Amino acid sequence: MSVDPSSVPDGQPPSGTGSGSDPVASPGSGSGASPGAGPGPVAPSGTGRVRPEPIKAVPVRRPGRWVAIGVLAVLTAMFVHLLVTNDRFQWTFMVDNMFRPPIIEGVRTTITMTLLAMLIGIGVGVVVAVMRLSGNPILAGVAWLYTWFFRAVPRVVLLVLFGNLGILWERLEFGLPFDRQLGALFGITDFEARIWGFDARTAISGFVAGLLGLALSEAAYMAEIVRAGIGSVDSGQTEACAALGMSQGLTLRRVVLPQAMRVIVPPTGNETIAMLKDTSLLAFVPVTNELFFQLSAVGSRTFQVFPMLVAACLWYLALTSVLMVGQSFVERRFSRGTGAAAGGAR
Repeated sequence: MSVDPSSVPDGQPPSGTGSGSDPVASPGSGSGASPGAGPGPVAPSGTGRVRPEPIKAVPVRRPGRWVAIGVLAVLTAMFVHLLVTNDRFQWTFMVDNMFRPPIIEGVRTTITMTLLAMLIGIGVGVVVAVMRLSGNPILAGVAWLYTWFFRAVPRVVLLVLFGNLGILWERLEFGLPFDRQLGALFGITDFEARIWGFDARTAISGFVAGLLGLALSEAAYMAEIVRAGIGSVDSGQTEACAALGMSQGLTLRRVVLPQAMRVIVPPTGNETIAMLKDTSLLAFVPVTNELFFQLSAVGSRTFQVFPMLVAACLWYLALTSVLMVGQSFVERRFSRGTGAAAGGAR
């Protein structure tokens, strides 16, 4: 609709005309505005949005945490009170007897057995893992049977079994296999092709039997750990080595195993700690100069069994704590360059 300029009073611009700016409504006017309402949020010039009010963050209340802390504090106080006030711990007797020379000899035997069993177990485990990954079905089958047997039989049963291996043979001799049977086959009586031998019961002592039982059992677990570590390395690594003309053994030693160590080392550290604790099972062989055997002997001789059991706990806690510290340093060493190590370095 057009507006006749002659009908507009002098000094007033026509409706819809002017400098082009929008008309400003008076306060309280407009649709939905009530006369008694206060001024609402003011929108910035040229926008149709209303500026939101600042968010008032309220921390989440977690009463369950405080309840758990209170329960733990009460239990800790009760445990400390038990240690201090109960005379059956016999702390003076325990301290006087847990550092005697036979006990220190037992500590040395425990550490020696742990190191030897882990060295043999890791070496045999690497061989079994490579056999398991071999394309030869016979080698893979033998490796599977090995891991199946030694993982299925409890270690205490293995140790007792190895401790009684002297029942099977009086002597262990080396030479041509089945020499007597071959001699009988060809009509030669008293044919023997044996180089040397030794008495089985003398050679398979308690220490040797315990070492074989622990090491061969550990090798089955280490085989699975090493196999998982080798499987974590990308197959392109071996393909690249093959393209460079590297042999499989050289590829395994120089490329695959170094990269697999960051996967192998953490569970190996756990296995070492478990091996240290499992040396207490050597008392069933028996190994008489082992730590737990010596502590139990002192408790049985003095009729103070419980204090010496507590002493055994303290000794194993101290030894495993040292191994845990060493494990953390070794893990940090082999995790260099990974995301976790880089984040920790920053």
